Amino acid sequence: MISTPRRVALALGLVTMLFAGVACAKSDPDSGVAEQLRRDVDAIHALGISGVQARVIRPDGAESVVTAGTSDLTSGAPVDPDGYFRMASTSKTLIATVILQLAAEGKLSLEDSVEHWLPNMVHGNGNDGNAITVRQLLQHTSGIHNDLPGYTTAQEYVEQRYDTYTPEQLVARAMSHAPDFAPGQGWEYANTGYTLLTMIIEKATGRPSHEEIETRILHPLALDHTRWLGTSSTLPAPHTKAYQLFGPDSKVDVTDQIPIDPETLSWVTTTHDENIFFRALLSGRLLPAPQLAAMRDTVPVSADLEQLWPNGKYGLGLAERPLPCGGTYWSHEGGDGGYITLNGVTPDGTRSAVVSMSEAMGDTPDHIRAQESAATTLITDALCPPAS
Repeated sequence: MISTPRRVALALGLVTMLFAGVACAKSDPDSGVAEQLRRDVDAIHALGISGVQARVIRPDGAESVVTAGTSDLTSGAPVDPDGYFRMASTSKTLIATVILQLAAEGKLSLEDSVEHWLPNMVHGNGNDGNAITVRQLLQHTSGIHNDLPGYTTAQEYVEQRYDTYTPEQLVARAMSHAPDFAPGQGWEYANTGYTLLTMIIEKATGRPSHEEIETRILHPLALDHTRWLGTSSTLPAPHTKAYQLFGPDSKVDVTDQIPIDPETLSWVTTTHDENIFFRALLSGRLLPAPQLAAMRDTVPVSADLEQLWPNGKYGLGLAERPLPCGGTYWSHEGGDGGYITLNGVTPDGTRSAVVSMSEAMGDTPDHIRAQESAATTLITDALCPPAS
């Protein structure tokens, strides 16, 4: 969720080709799920979004998969239901899961200060690593100002798409600002907090965070289509091309780029893998009960984000949002370089949904809200069982 057109949905840090496909990985006795999914995917595509793919997995394991639009505005090729996309800020949940695993193993504490792990890293302009805990980094309550580079025009994309920064450089950008609030006294989305968390993982384990994620999460769950790409600017095949709407007449192919913070943001995945990850997490397969409870201990989000997430709350790398049929669901959406993805899983981990869009309508606030709203509707429709 980042407030530049590069990353509009989470931002959060959110065409004319009329191809539409439906596939079911297993027999689908509840046809209402697939029918509603088709309607919701078509509604997203009707906004003008070039490519959409969505997958729902129900408690019995049956999958419904729907696509719409095109993977390439030039060729008109259809969207592949198993196509890769940039995970973007959804990788924060991977990072948070590793931190909580390390806490369960006694290798760190959520109450450790940032200074304890990263001496002299968070300081200056009122920033004090002694006063900020690991828990506050996870929950975006540290007060660290969010300052991540990002392009805002098509020309800036061309000029900046291969720019990368070291973690130290990104932290230094944030330290050039005063804190937004005293630690623990507010909530504001801060990508730099998760940059610091990857550095803490490396200090605590002696290995880069992406290797810990691979060993601790991807391999046990057999998530073979979730990959860390480092400084590669391209995605594995198949994938849809990603487009960014900079203005009414400025739709740009932004697929080719290197994520600014490779350690945190260079993850790609599929709708299948992302569903499996969230189902495993919420069902308790990745964390002991105390750590999963800590992850689900939430605080209200900021007023500006609540416009996109009405009544939304944030735990430790995991967001809680209400369901129209009652109760809540858990998620962490991501938006980066044209790819906007929303996801959701029920509290018991038995029903899940992921929708990935290969176009970011970041040119106006109304377009951002419309894209977010349509995608949220798809997730909540999928998680609320069909009426009998």
